[in-house]
Amino acid sequence: MKHIKKGYIYALLVIFFLLLIFSVMFSLINLNNNRILNNISINNIDISNMTKEEAKTHLYNTTQDKSSQNISFIYNGETISTHSFDSLNIEYNISESVNEAYNIGRNSNIFKNNFEIFNQYLNKKNININITINQDKLAHIIEDLSSSLPDKLIQSSYYIDNNNLVLTSGTAGKTIDNESLNKNIYLCLNDLTNNENLIQISVKEENPNNLDIDKIYSEIHKEVVDAHYESNPLRVYPEIIGISFDKEQAKNALNEKKSEYIIPLQFTYPSVKINDLDIDFFQDTLAIFTTKYNITNTDRSNNLELAAEKIDETVLSPNEIFSYNKTVGARTIEKGYTEAKIYSNGQVVDGVGGGICQISSTLYDTAVIANLEIVERHNHQFITSYLPAGKDATVVYGAKDLKFKNTRSYPIKIVSKVENGIVTCKILGLKEDTEYSVDIETEVLSTTEPDTQYEQDSNLEVGKETVKQHGANGAVVNVYKITKLDGKIISKELLSQDTYKALNKIILKNEYHP
Repeated sequence: MKHIKKGYIYALLVIFFLLLIFSVMFSLINLNNNRILNNISINNIDISNMTKEEAKTHLYNTTQDKSSQNISFIYNGETISTHSFDSLNIEYNISESVNEAYNIGRNSNIFKNNFEIFNQYLNKKNININITINQDKLAHIIEDLSSSLPDKLIQSSYYIDNNNLVLTSGTAGKTIDNESLNKNIYLCLNDLTNNENLIQISVKEENPNNLDIDKIYSEIHKEVVDAHYESNPLRVYPEIIGISFDKEQAKNALNEKKSEYIIPLQFTYPSVKINDLDIDFFQDTLAIFTTKYNITNTDRSNNLELAAEKIDETVLSPNEIFSYNKTVGARTIEKGYTEAKIYSNGQVVDGVGGGICQISSTLYDTAVIANLEIVERHNHQFITSYLPAGKDATVVYGAKDLKFKNTRSYPIKIVSKVENGIVTCKILGLKEDTEYSVDIETEVLSTTEPDTQYEQDSNLEVGKETVKQHGANGAVVNVYKITKLDGKIISKELLSQDTYKALNKIILKNEYHP
């Protein structure tokens, strides 16, 4: 028995030493192998037997191709927006993933190495690339998607109309499920082999915010201040009109459920206005932009004039933010607005306040040219007749606003005029020591042909057809802000990437069906 046990022990020792020798030899052989092991992929892209540089080059080309593609957001079976991945400033950490793949089977422990090497012959391993996205730009896209939903949430808001504070109750509606959308975007980016890039939007029902009188009071209330300035260096302080209102009266008014509440304002006017000072602080035209309108369309012209009048002579102090919706207010019949053509559900229809987006669009271009910071801006669903794609700015009270910030050193004044078929917006102020010039440049990435749809109209003669709506192409465009100094380009900044749907051609016809 002892001899048999010794034989087993010797046999085991021999096997152990043979395995050790084999393992060492196997490790030594693989030490000279500079290629990634078999059955290894990154984001499901096979990189087996590639060198590190070959894997990096292959993955770089693949991710670059992915980043150049468009991503479409689908809601209720319809594409409501398209953006390029490139606009999100995506970064794939390729080196980190390739190094992780290369280091498999290359540890200091030869037994662990050999186990990993054998394991890779039998099992597949997939490594995911770490992806980073510009969160500010992603937030902007999500905000734009939310405001584009047909059944979107309309938030409660307020604006000043002459001597009154107007409070408006919002409407319950859908908002984007940010967490779900964020997750789906990352999943789409990780799928390097899929070029469809379609993301179904998840939404949730939300109620509008309650009107917070204390918060509104803190935003509106101002103590009266006379205009004044300081020299060396020049600092300008425009006058501030004192504004207040009865908070208790406002809170009591909210007890009655209404869509709109009118609260009287109390004003205290300054003794010295900026125009009374011995310096003309609005002597320079910092930017001017014009668009044309059809003067024979009296309803639309009326809306343009009302909106322009609200904006005209608005003064912004340095770092102050202009809000189109809070300056112009709600567009209602009671405020004098009339019905004119607007876009709704893929058609041109009549709507109260139609046309006022031409004022916001003209003002948007003026603000960009004046080198002001654009805080919020949205493009139309379809390309407008008065501006090319990428240069418009649509507004919807309670949902979509145009906001920009006076990032200049001195106050600015907005001048807005509507006359003789021309909408003119100017921004006046003082030129600075270093004054930049700005151009807006657009690049059409793709176009979409319109479809033709037919509608039955029994009022037509049988067999006859007539065009109800002329179609128009859709497009995806990049919009750039070109900043120059002394005629030389110093920067080219992507302002936005805008998607416009094709406007379908609609033909009315009367088909006889006995």
